[in-house]
Amino acid sequence: MQTAKPAIKVILYDLDGTLVDHFVAIHGAIAHAQQALGVPPSTLEKVRTTVGGGIELTLTRLLGPGLDARALPYYEEFLSKNMFTGLQALPGAENMLAQLHARGLRQAVLTNKQGDYARAIINHLGWNRWLDDVFGVNDTPWRKPAKEFVLHAVNKLGGTPADTLMVGDSPFDVEAATNGGLRCHAVATGSHTREQLLAHQPAPETVFDSLIDLSAATFGLKA
Repeated sequence: MQTAKPAIKVILYDLDGTLVDHFVAIHGAIAHAQQALGVPPSTLEKVRTTVGGGIELTLTRLLGPGLDARALPYYEEFLSKNMFTGLQALPGAENMLAQLHARGLRQAVLTNKQGDYARAIINHLGWNRWLDDVFGVNDTPWRKPAKEFVLHAVNKLGGTPADTLMVGDSPFDVEAATNGGLRCHAVATGSHTREQLLAHQPAPETVFDSLIDLSAATFGLKA
């Protein structure tokens, strides 16, 4: 007989590609850095499929070791001045955050974006009224998929691994959930397709095409 899973009381969301589309600004910042270093700029689509694991890893993938560290100051200079360029909430994000907050669930962002940048985006969108916290790079010694990073967030929100759900769009999110002992639902709205997410090991519990589908299936929310 299969044991029923505990009710979800805490949700940790990835940010880029899960709750928001921030790729226009990210691409602009990377292209600025590449041009400053005499490197042909990457396309938006190339950046979209490369993002994951933090900007340092993204720059290494795109520029190679050696240029990545030199590119970071140019990237940060551009992004700090163009943080909200092209920023969009992904379909279903606001509805999900608002309705689950009203139900009393604890919600937070767990991201490999710098914490200050992530909080700036959340505050700009007005989502700080629904989110209880934001955990990003430089806020702790860790980043996804480290178990310590996940459990730090869970503990601060007063949850347990058993009653916490991770929602993300990349293998880093799935690995983070697995390492922390969390359930994980993925959305194919960011850097990875449904097929890529399902093929990854470990695989998420479920892959949805949008947060609208996820919130309806998991929590019975109406769009």
